[in-house]
Amino acid sequence: MASASVPALPSHIKAWVYSEYGKSSDILKFDTNVPLPEIKEDQVLIKVEAAALNPIDYRRCGGFLKDTDSPLPTAPGHDVAGVVAKVGSQVKKFKVGDEVYGDINEHALNYPKVIGSLAEYTTAEEKLLAHKPPNLSFVEAAAIPLAIETAYEGFERAGFSAGKSILVLGGAGGVGTYVIQLAKHVFGASKIAATSSTKKLELLRNLGADLPIDYTKEKFEELPEKFDLVYDTVGGEELERAFKAVKEGGKVVTIVPPGKPPAIMFILTSTGSTLEKLSPYLESGKVKPVLDPKTPFPFSQTVEAFSFLETYRATGKVVVYPIP
Repeated sequence: MASASVPALPSHIKAWVYSEYGKSSDILKFDTNVPLPEIKEDQVLIKVEAAALNPIDYRRCGGFLKDTDSPLPTAPGHDVAGVVAKVGSQVKKFKVGDEVYGDINEHALNYPKVIGSLAEYTTAEEKLLAHKPPNLSFVEAAAIPLAIETAYEGFERAGFSAGKSILVLGGAGGVGTYVIQLAKHVFGASKIAATSSTKKLELLRNLGADLPIDYTKEKFEELPEKFDLVYDTVGGEELERAFKAVKEGGKVVTIVPPGKPPAIMFILTSTGSTLEKLSPYLESGKVKPVLDPKTPFPFSQTVEAFSFLETYRATGKVVVYPIP
């Protein structure tokens, strides 16, 4: 018996899809007749409530993953928060009606789901999901997975530990806002510096940065002090300059391809276990999602949400909600 709160599953759903590569505003089309995605034994079907956008979504639209992409047409979207509508035969952790969240693509660059989270329903492997913290709304939960898991993996790869100092490049962005908070509350950094534009310095302070740096007025590499870890979320010439801000024996981590040795460049491997590990910090409110003031964008304005993210001016995360 299906639970009363979960309606019968439709055969077709609404989704934003594209059939060719190009600029998101040119290629994304609203499709009301997409077949409901089928689940494998280790997957759940999720009724999507909210989806967050990430730079990988518009890069993928632009053909960045051409060689390892799923077949077109495809619906983009990695981050999801929603309700379990159906479970595969091997799924143990979730049941129909559970509120879940996660990044639905284990390896962002390798064959992402054909129907991503910008659809009424999507699928994800059980291991990529976690139970949504009850204190968070669907909008807040959607803003967490890819960015916080990326932030966390960077610390792990750098072998960061309590008492070390960190400089975060792009501290007000989707990943940067979590890097600052994890440095402070989870990893016990001795000092946290972070860069942003003038009007976002107060946000950096509120998130836990001891030294907010206005990149329009100061060059971080000219600071007298150097750092154990420089965490770069910006790339390009910022990464070049990062090497001058690190202590001897320190590390530089970057999440922006192509990276440059000796920086540690990585692309996230999504896992629900990181969300479970960080759940106490999210439930206590020590670590919070930062939502751009323009968020959420309604589902009908998904193209506008993409265009806004592509300006590089978003503070924290951009979320689409409600999804019908």
